[in-house]
Amino acid sequence: MEVISLSLQEILNDSEYGLGLALLAGERGLKHRVSSSRIQKPGLALAGYTEHLHPSRIQVLGNTEISYLEQIDDLVAADSIRKLCSFPISCFIITKGLLPPQFLLDQAEASGIPVMNTHHQSSTFISLITKFLEERLLPTTHLHGVLMDVLGVGILLSGKSGIGKSECALDLVIRGHRLVADDMIFIKKKMPAALVGQSEEAIQHLMEIRGLGIINIKDLYGVSSIREKKIIDMQLELVEWDPEHEYDRLGVDDRRITILGVEIPHLCIPVRPGRNLGSIIEVAARNFLLKGMGYHSARDFQERLLARMEVRPLGDEVE
Repeated sequence: MEVISLSLQEILNDSEYGLGLALLAGERGLKHRVSSSRIQKPGLALAGYTEHLHPSRIQVLGNTEISYLEQIDDLVAADSIRKLCSFPISCFIITKGLLPPQFLLDQAEASGIPVMNTHHQSSTFISLITKFLEERLLPTTHLHGVLMDVLGVGILLSGKSGIGKSECALDLVIRGHRLVADDMIFIKKKMPAALVGQSEEAIQHLMEIRGLGIINIKDLYGVSSIREKKIIDMQLELVEWDPEHEYDRLGVDDRRITILGVEIPHLCIPVRPGRNLGSIIEVAARNFLLKGMGYHSARDFQERLLARMEVRPLGDEVE
């Protein structure tokens, strides 16, 4: 899987999470990239102990670190910073709006290490930057299909082009369910093991119906017919009916599919004239909710059947 990373320029430019960062020095190092959501407070590294220093992480300096540098001898402090900057440090971020000693700015500028500050307290900023990095560094992918919210269950409809995914989704919208994305679904992995799907901005709320063209679901059916994003709970794959193929008729074994390392239930639904797919998908959503409550209809039927066979041996019919 490709390693996802962010440039420090992207972090500096953030406005959504309220990081409140301002650049103090080391502008040429803004091209450095961060691939871990974990941060580090250098602490003992300022005193020369660098055994557990992780230079690739964002280094946060709070009131304790800045006070330490200001109280020790300037030559000793400058030497400590020089040794610290000899490592490939991604950046330094100073909290509480504090201004670092000039020798830190000078050494960082010379080493090409960005120094930024923020008005937030250390604990607040660490929480904000961790949430920001976790969100932006999560694995992502794109899948062709339709994502629907059916009775609160996120259902990913897949299948080859022209199988009827959009028409099926339109039927579900008419029944009062909500469209999340049609045609191309942007999927992001949420920790620890959840998939969140949403539409690409350019085609948000739009649906393509062959013979009609592009329609806007939000304009036609109102805001209650759409939603921005949804956790994907299961995948339903629509396939053409093949009379030679033996389809699952009991549903005892739960099949699963893996997307971005996350397993979700997978059902294969054969399509043929006369099958009401909207109703089938509604039932699939209700059955998923029922399983979540601990009741599995197919397995209950199997257990009752086995119990009946044990009580009543074969061939013991009443004449």
